[in-house]
Amino acid sequence: MIEIVEADDWRETIVQRLAAGARFVGGWAVGHGKGASWRVALLAPDGAAAVLSCAAREGRVPTIVDLAPAADWDEREARDLHGVDFDGHEPMRALVAHPEDPAAWMTTVTGDGVHELAVGPVHAGVIESGHFRFHVVGERILALDARLFYKHRGLERAAQAGELADGLALAGRACAACAVSNSVAYAHAAEEALGLWPERDLRVARTLLLELERLYNHLHDIGAICAGVGYASGSMAFAALKDRAQRINEALTGHRFLFRTISVEEGALALDRSAVDVARGELRELRVDAAVAWRELEFAGSLQARLGQIGVLDRDAAERLGASGPAARAAGVRADVRSHSPRLWYEGGFSPAAPREPTGDVAARLQLRAAELEATHDLLDELLAHPLARGTSARWQEPRQLGLGLVESPRGATLVAVELAAGRLARLRLRTGSYANWPAVAHAVVGSLLPDFPLINKSFELCYACVDR
Repeated sequence: MIEIVEADDWRETIVQRLAAGARFVGGWAVGHGKGASWRVALLAPDGAAAVLSCAAREGRVPTIVDLAPAADWDEREARDLHGVDFDGHEPMRALVAHPEDPAAWMTTVTGDGVHELAVGPVHAGVIESGHFRFHVVGERILALDARLFYKHRGLERAAQAGELADGLALAGRACAACAVSNSVAYAHAAEEALGLWPERDLRVARTLLLELERLYNHLHDIGAICAGVGYASGSMAFAALKDRAQRINEALTGHRFLFRTISVEEGALALDRSAVDVARGELRELRVDAAVAWRELEFAGSLQARLGQIGVLDRDAAERLGASGPAARAAGVRADVRSHSPRLWYEGGFSPAAPREPTGDVAARLQLRAAELEATHDLLDELLAHPLARGTSARWQEPRQLGLGLVESPRGATLVAVELAAGRLARLRLRTGSYANWPAVAHAVVGSLLPDFPLINKSFELCYACVDR
């Protein structure tokens, strides 16, 4: 599955694939320095994935960041952690590494009245560590440098030479809010490498868990946007709805965040008739109450007046930066991994939701989540119509060196790459929807007022932990 490309042909090969409609979905290094290789995963319009690999020449590989700007973070991370330099990537600013010299990681912004404002990494609330350096004139944001990776745990490195089960545990606990998405993407990658295909019951179970995860996350995110404008009644209403969704999770699986519900090769969850009937009834009641709460938001003038034309991510920028998930769809990018997920159970095809107007602002991101909630409720009602068996997987093809898993998380496309050697993990790569979308946040705040940043940030509501993996 890995296509070897010589360094001299690297850029031209990428150009050809992109011209044919493929898009960049992730890159990762294998090895270190002069002995490293650079892999790039591309997704074709029909959902087929390809992995191209280029051996570093004296520790260097031609950059593709000008061809696919979405590769910016991936190349910078490979340099910091694997010692790979990318010819033509200028300036190559630090990402995971935290040098003391500001010029090594910050954008240079000069001009009359320009000054910097630092926020974080310690914040006033219960929040992970993240530093935001704003370049402003007055209160107008000219540029933003987001410095994350403060609690980088080295989970990918820890997985090397381990058993497949060890890798699942590391991927699943990289982030609580994305535990199912990360675990399912890992299971798909591992099973593809093992030559296995999930049978129907297993596909149904995993789809159910993914949609349960999407449900409570979207309810949370709508409440977070309300909090971003100080609309307390909306924030509290959706916090209560999220808690109800998580209590349903706990009753079904034993855990509010759905931990330990995914295994490689087989299912880890079975539900009898009584369990699915109770959950189905509670979800229907939750849906009714969520619709009432949403209607209140739509007619709250003080809320709605704060959402339009704030934090705009236009379609061109979303595509160029490789944004995905609700952030991209709110900008008019009709891409959703669920549309091409044969390893899951989205029967009859899946059509992504869309906001009323793909304006790419906070209003569109809010409306998009509300629309997706309706689709998720429909799916959950169908998936809980029958008892759920654990399910298993069957032999599909001969084992291979590499497996890829691509799953639509609540925040966008999550990619897991698993490389095996002698039946053990040689390389694990976890690139989450949050990782893909953080550069889009930095773009969306440009031109906005500084006091609007908390609202813009909450409208993306990305994970810090997914980056600090």
